[in-house]
Amino acid sequence: MKRTILLLLTCLFIAAQTWGEEVVLAKKWDAGRDPAAYLVSEKLDGVRCLWDGHHLYTRNGNLIHAPHWFAAGFPSRAMDGELWMGRGRFSEVASVISRGSATDQRWHQVQYRVFELPGMAGDFTARSREIVRLTTDAGIPWLLPVRQFRVKNAAGLRKKLESVVAAGGEGLMLHRADAPYVSGRSALLLKYKPYDDAEARVVALIPGRGRLAGKTGAIEVETMDGRRFRIGSGFSDSDRANPPPIGSIITYRFNGLTSSGLPRFPRFLRLRPADKTGRL
Repeated sequence: MKRTILLLLTCLFIAAQTWGEEVVLAKKWDAGRDPAAYLVSEKLDGVRCLWDGHHLYTRNGNLIHAPHWFAAGFPSRAMDGELWMGRGRFSEVASVISRGSATDQRWHQVQYRVFELPGMAGDFTARSREIVRLTTDAGIPWLLPVRQFRVKNAAGLRKKLESVVAAGGEGLMLHRADAPYVSGRSALLLKYKPYDDAEARVVALIPGRGRLAGKTGAIEVETMDGRRFRIGSGFSDSDRANPPPIGSIITYRFNGLTSSGLPRFPRFLRLRPADKTGRL
């Protein structure tokens, strides 16, 4: 019995290490790069999700309680992707996951869009082709590859970004076509959006005044490197009545940095789904 318990704890530890810290994270695209060297895809407005061959996890290693039918028939190899319900529906898919109910009927509207195969040898071009093969062979309507395509130059990339944003999308992802699989934040994977965004932890709620009396006027947040600032815009009336709780992680938009290194014109974008680790 003791040996069984020890083995279980070891497996849980390995899973937390693998899925909590070893996913690939994007850096920001800059205009000096040649987009012809990259495979490009739309940046989906969903929830990052890892499949280990048996279960679904958030990027920080929390088990996602999906219905059994949802992942039945998924390939046995590890996959990385997004749980997605469509453009502009992040809050809905986040609600499905945060609720933690495998009986939530909204799971029938969720897709798992795969964009990476952790640990697979070869370059990203080969991995993207294997993703298409795996998802096609599985024959599951809600298991789909993230479509990868190429652009010839910077003008073509800008035009594609404008098209995606005009249709309600977030932006683009660019992955070096010749890149091996890597983990952690890497310049081999880049995000290209019409604005900057980042995550921070909520440390205080600031009461509103005047029209906002009785609601939250702003939140004070702290970044991973310890910088603190307030965010007072981007909230709906519902957000202000039910603000992100202290300790939660939020995503905010901003327009570059000030001379003191703080985000310029920060505005609230969304609350990250419940995360037991509290890590950024």
